[in-house]
Amino acid sequence: MLKAYSRLFQQLMLVSDLLLVAGCWLLAYGVRFYVIVPPITGGEVPPLGPYLLMLIPILLVWGVSFRAFDLYRPRRIGSHLSEAADIAKASTMGALVLVAVMAFFFKGYEYSRVVIVYFWLLSIGLVWFSRAAFREALRFARRRGYNLRGAVIIGDGESVTAVLQRIQSRPDVGLHVLGLIGDDKDHAGTRWLGGYADLRAVLDAHEVDHVIIALAHEDYARLPGLLDAIGDEPVTIHVVPDLVRFTSLRGGVEDFEGIPFIHLRDSPLQGWSRIAKRAFDVVFAAAVLVLLSPVMLGIALAVKLTSPGPILYRQDRMGLDGQRFQMLKFRTMGVNAEASTGPVWASQGDARRTRLGAFLRRFSVDELPQFVNVLRGQMSVVGPRPERPVFVEDFRRTVPGYMLRHKVKSGITGWAQVHGLRGNTSLEKRIERDIEYIERWSLWLDLKIIVLTLSRVVFDRNAY
Repeated sequence: MLKAYSRLFQQLMLVSDLLLVAGCWLLAYGVRFYVIVPPITGGEVPPLGPYLLMLIPILLVWGVSFRAFDLYRPRRIGSHLSEAADIAKASTMGALVLVAVMAFFFKGYEYSRVVIVYFWLLSIGLVWFSRAAFREALRFARRRGYNLRGAVIIGDGESVTAVLQRIQSRPDVGLHVLGLIGDDKDHAGTRWLGGYADLRAVLDAHEVDHVIIALAHEDYARLPGLLDAIGDEPVTIHVVPDLVRFTSLRGGVEDFEGIPFIHLRDSPLQGWSRIAKRAFDVVFAAAVLVLLSPVMLGIALAVKLTSPGPILYRQDRMGLDGQRFQMLKFRTMGVNAEASTGPVWASQGDARRTRLGAFLRRFSVDELPQFVNVLRGQMSVVGPRPERPVFVEDFRRTVPGYMLRHKVKSGITGWAQVHGLRGNTSLEKRIERDIEYIERWSLWLDLKIIVLTLSRVVFDRNAY
């Protein structure tokens, strides 16, 4: 019964989506020729008939494309963003096929390319909006006890606790936990239904729609027996791997040719995110270098006149994936300042600083040449501050997770720095902030850090 209801629901959604797609095609025609009216070749609005004829291949292509991208699978625990991405992929594929169909089978009529572009954008936006509105209505109903599905959780340990807490915190997904199956009879939060051997009896005695298997790593040998006990029962099976304790830096699951790959550690800056951050870095760094070029020229002249030696100081630092590069700074110390001390951190009242250097370091303007490193692609505007390789070798042995900060480019400023963690401050807390930044990364967070940095330049007392 549940499977039949699910199939009917999927078919109704497909029909609804295709009707909306057809409406988008006609709306694109109306917007192009009656609302936004750029010059029309020939001076007349083309007849509607050929566009109505094109609805036949459009409905066929979009129907196949929506099915191919699995837009009708259950999404109780999915996000609006993931669904929007799938719709965009399906509509983009449909649009490409549509252009090919027009080129090969409708050569005698020239369809407006503007209409096609409008249609492509509308088919993404309106289909997603209609689905998002529908799912929000469902979630509203589920929060009030309607449209619920029964679920049992199988397992013991931390994974079961984590799953139970997530489900209970999201009543809008409509999962009602009937109870737990496992060895732990006294698990807080829900009732115990029986041991592992009782799974079949539990499925027969209750209306179960979802089975969530959250076994501890040492209990994985039970999985084949549990799946055999479920058999061909028409339930949805979810397996939660006991890998939470090993994950870091946005671990997740990716489908690779039908095989799920579990990432325990990954950089957030992949694909479009990487391109967006790089584009922002280039634009921002170029703007700073142009706008502050008179200031930098004045600083360079002052450094040259107040102490012997080069204007810029080049120092080896470790950046993305542990690669070394030479970071640029205005020189703030005398030449060969570490000849007697060796590599050491600067300290408050450091005697190695020049008089001008103390001022430059106090307001962090000695860091301005690093925008050249950003343009070269060696650094980012925002990211964990790069450290000297000689210190990195010590820190990686004493600070857990230290090298994870090298999964992204080093930055001129960072999440740790705007929290006052620079100079001679807690290294452990600094690493915590760096990892937090990588896990939370977004362009909005970068902008927030840049704004906060401006206040830190004035008020920070750990810059010396």
